[in-house]
Amino acid sequence: MIAYDLICSNGHLFECWFKDSTSFEEQQAAGIINCPICNDTQVVKAFSPFMIKKSSGERKKGEEVAQQALQLIHEYVDKHFEDVGDQFAREALRMHYGEVDKRNIRGTATTEEEVILREEGVQFFKVPIVKKLLN
Repeated sequence: MIAYDLICSNGHLFECWFKDSTSFEEQQAAGIINCPICNDTQVVKAFSPFMIKKSSGERKKGEEVAQQALQLIHEYVDKHFEDVGDQFAREALRMHYGEVDKRNIRGTATTEEEVILREEGVQFFKVPIVKKLLN
């Protein structure tokens, strides 16, 4: 997993996680990365002063810190968000249009459903699911 600081053409700075640099390039070329503030798809990598050294000891420590951070995020989401499974897009749209009360939800959506949610103006974000690193 790799995190990039991105900036849209309107100057909004945000962070996204990708499987690798190739995944970022493919998604950027397909126009499916969007700014969470204004939904702009014209995004580029922003300069980031953050770096993890790649020596074996430092890299392992950096991976452990990243793993712990993601674990905390997952624990928070598990505790405070209702799991709607593969009905995420349906429920998000129902809340967006006032058919049901707004609440914190989590679940899964297909790429096509994500496109629909963006087009309808529904704000959401993806949290990467990372398997425990092996020693």
